[in-house]
Amino acid sequence: MRYWLVMPAAGSGTRFGGDLPKQYAPLAGRTVLEWALEPFLGDTRCAHVVVALAAGDDGFEPLARRLGAQHAVRFSTVTGGERRSQSVRNALGALASRAAPDDWVLVHDAARPCLSAQDLEKLLSGGATHPVGALLAVPAADTLKRASEGVGRDRAVGETVERSGLWRALTPQMFRYGRLCAALDTAHAAGRWPTDEAQALEWQGEQPLLIEGAATNFKITTSADLALATTVLGARARQGGERGGTVMRTGSGFDVHAFGPGDFIMLGGVRVPHSHGVLAHSDGDVVLHALCDALLGAAGLGDIGEHFRDTDPKWRGADSAGFVAAVLAMLSAQQLAVVNVDVTIIAQVPRVALIRAAMRQRIAQLLAIAEERVNIKATTTEGLGFLGRSEGIAAQAVVLLAGR
Repeated sequence: MRYWLVMPAAGSGTRFGGDLPKQYAPLAGRTVLEWALEPFLGDTRCAHVVVALAAGDDGFEPLARRLGAQHAVRFSTVTGGERRSQSVRNALGALASRAAPDDWVLVHDAARPCLSAQDLEKLLSGGATHPVGALLAVPAADTLKRASEGVGRDRAVGETVERSGLWRALTPQMFRYGRLCAALDTAHAAGRWPTDEAQALEWQGEQPLLIEGAATNFKITTSADLALATTVLGARARQGGERGGTVMRTGSGFDVHAFGPGDFIMLGGVRVPHSHGVLAHSDGDVVLHALCDALLGAAGLGDIGEHFRDTDPKWRGADSAGFVAAVLAMLSAQQLAVVNVDVTIIAQVPRVALIRAAMRQRIAQLLAIAEERVNIKATTTEGLGFLGRSEGIAAQAVVLLAGR
């Protein structure tokens, strides 16, 4: 079978708090949104992904570039609406020229990072044979109370609700493209705003299939939920091992160049005016060279000298950003992604504080990761050695990769 994936990610997450929307909150080396996408990116049945974003959202583009380089699945984005169902409908509209009316569409919340491959398979196999479609759900296990009087979160108990037959709806939910579009259009035209896709179908007299999923497929609502999600993902990775769990790899790199004739040096992809240049076969960017060595080391791919020999004329004066791009392609082939980078520049001059922000921005751009995942430090050798005598410059890099 083939299916299309729609992911509403336009919410601001007011209950979550913090400076970032919850879908971009860091979680186990990635973002919540990346984990939410993870089960679908390796699934060859997923034809395309459409993500509905808030207006002005600039956080998804670098994430999509990185994921797109690692997986065959491609992304489209649309601007979401004020309500979840509007965001879903906008995303469905982006598939109008691609999806047939009888094609299956899955809708999954961007704030549900713990969907397992097993639950996805249960949904697809169970829903594909149902005339309406299906959704993952969990039977209500706790005693349920209906509140009456009160202010805010503190309320008086009105009554105890019989929980027999009650389920908590989860995502993904899967329905035929044409029927889901029509159900949402009918609801919106009547001024009704379903809280999930199944409700829109129910208002049309349909009865979707409930497929029991795992309670660990919960929605991130508050910052406390991140700690629980970290535990779930960590336990899954340990249990998965070589059968598909996430593997974390570290690598370190070091590079040094002597100063020579010139009036600038390259540091972290940034041209820095200086009293000297560096003696090097390429552009002599010690930061990017150390970074490449660290990336290659973490992936078990040797070192920069093996891939970009300083005796090869084609690398003479080469822009080191090209080295980074080539190394990232090697990582992509091994399904490895950069989690974070920590760089230390060792030199008396130039003053790194003046160019730190520009370097962070450039390195994040080259690696297609968020700037907060790039850290740059500087130190001197207290006047000792050739670095202390301002005869050269060095850099050390440490990286963390995540992969299968």
